[in-house]
Amino acid sequence: MPTTYAILGAGAWGTAIGRHLAQQTSNNVRLWCAHPTTADELRAHRENRRLLPGVGIPDSVAITDDIFEAIAAADLCVGAIPTVHMRGALSPLARRYPAEVPWLSLAKGVEIETFLRPTQIAENLLSVERLAVLSGPSHAEEVSRGLPTSLVAASADPDLARWVQTALTSERFRVYTNADVIGVELAGALKNVIGIAAGICDGLGFGDNAKAALLTRGLVEMARFGIALGAEHATFYGLAGVGDLMTTCFSPHGRNRRVGQRLAAGESLADILARTTMVAEGVYTTRSVYERTQAMGVDMPILTEVYRVLYEGKPPLQAVTDLMLRRLAREQLPT
Repeated sequence: MPTTYAILGAGAWGTAIGRHLAQQTSNNVRLWCAHPTTADELRAHRENRRLLPGVGIPDSVAITDDIFEAIAAADLCVGAIPTVHMRGALSPLARRYPAEVPWLSLAKGVEIETFLRPTQIAENLLSVERLAVLSGPSHAEEVSRGLPTSLVAASADPDLARWVQTALTSERFRVYTNADVIGVELAGALKNVIGIAAGICDGLGFGDNAKAALLTRGLVEMARFGIALGAEHATFYGLAGVGDLMTTCFSPHGRNRRVGQRLAAGESLADILARTTMVAEGVYTTRSVYERTQAMGVDMPILTEVYRVLYEGKPPLQAVTDLMLRRLAREQLPT
């Protein structure tokens, strides 16, 4: 029997995953766009010209702006909507989603008002019974062109994790499994904050020494926060943690890194967001995590300085200086 996938969200990552699934045998793939004009453009050109130029969308991918048409008789719904827009985009499905259809989240972030992770939003809003998350170093620009990629599928339901693993794995796309949903989702959210810091570091021309220290200490902060919320330490040293962190902080595709570079060049956050075509989740994650750390008393100095640059107008150079001049301490790693 053919497998039917509903991809909800036609951004770069949703388009790339839809293309990947359509290239597997016996798959039916539907790609849902929130905006009818975008759906018309994708159908007309069979290409996401704005986000993935030069990458064709197979004719077998059905493109629709009707969310109910997209999910009809689906075997798996894939959530590819940025976390900041997720609740609004999915609200028409509230009390109308078939709860028995599994949900695979591709989103990386936490909701500002509620601090819910993407799988929690789906569970809360749609009453989904079986949930999984796919995360790791995975720029859509590379996946869409068939470059080798390895990711992790996490679920509290081991059968669902293994099903996702088997369904998505190909000779250029390898999937591991993990049971730590909290850790995988928090790692995917937090690495975007460090990505902004890495962009600031690059924009100020601080070199390899500074960036290596930033990533190392940033990973410690990520793990510290995750552990405080029930995640497993080891998850942050796997694909969803250090793997995704490296990609985000070094790749020219990294939108959060670009935000940091532009901040270092003197642009305001308002101007950056107004001129950015893709959602930089780290901007919103910084705010929500900062507010949570203040309530929990978790020490996250790098995230705190990123917050002050983004939301208090602190000069990036001053933020770096203040980090370097913090009280001297023994290197402590989460256990």
